[in-house]
Amino acid sequence: MLTIKRVMPLVRSTVAGFVVVLASGCASAPQPPLSLCDLSVELHDPAEPINRGIFAFNRTLDDYALAPVARGYRYLPEFFQAGVHNFVANFGEPKVFINDLLQGNGERSVTTFGRFVINTTVGIVGLIDVSGKMGIERHKADFGQTFGVWNIANGPIVELPLLGTGNLRDATGKVLSFAISPLGSNSDTVQTLGTVNTVGGVIDGRAEALPFTDQLRQQPDYYQALRDSTARRRADFVLEGKAGRVAANPSVCVKGEADDE
Repeated sequence: MLTIKRVMPLVRSTVAGFVVVLASGCASAPQPPLSLCDLSVELHDPAEPINRGIFAFNRTLDDYALAPVARGYRYLPEFFQAGVHNFVANFGEPKVFINDLLQGNGERSVTTFGRFVINTTVGIVGLIDVSGKMGIERHKADFGQTFGVWNIANGPIVELPLLGTGNLRDATGKVLSFAISPLGSNSDTVQTLGTVNTVGGVIDGRAEALPFTDQLRQQPDYYQALRDSTARRRADFVLEGKAGRVAANPSVCVKGEADDE
């Protein structure tokens, strides 16, 4: 069991490492923000009829189960939502760390490792984002992004039951993510936390995406709007990984938006 005497030296060394990382980061030129509508994304959807059928199933499940729960979740106290969000994000940091390493990004991997150590200990298993309060920002990374950084082709569009729309590269990354458990699976505690993380992650993630999907539902073809916007967001996410930067949350770009500008 961790004690304060054991944790504090590790925290101090981690923070010291951050000083070096942040100092080098401040010396580099800032990355200009990207516009999703400026991205040229080539889409290949040869199985569109099948994908639309699976999409109809996913949408029905979302309309009658997931989205209503997510909307109710958003009425809960903000501190509760923040705790769930922080816990889910922290539980996922080991996979972010693995992808940072696979992408060859040493600075981001150090940041991720330090965030995980600090938030897991001082932040009470990640419920409090202590690292964020220290100015050490969170970033995301997954296997789909890593494959993109490796210049693996997008592949055709695939609509997966329950997992949604994406290209074949990202779909493969999702499946791989389920198969990998960096924290191990032999501990009952880790398994319990993993279950809590899965449930909390699904609800919190859907609640976070509600403004995005509500806007896309206004389009004549929801499937196409979601497919195309997701492709642009993922393309931006790959560019973020290649540049080693943390991008601001992109705005929704729907068909015709770029032409109107």
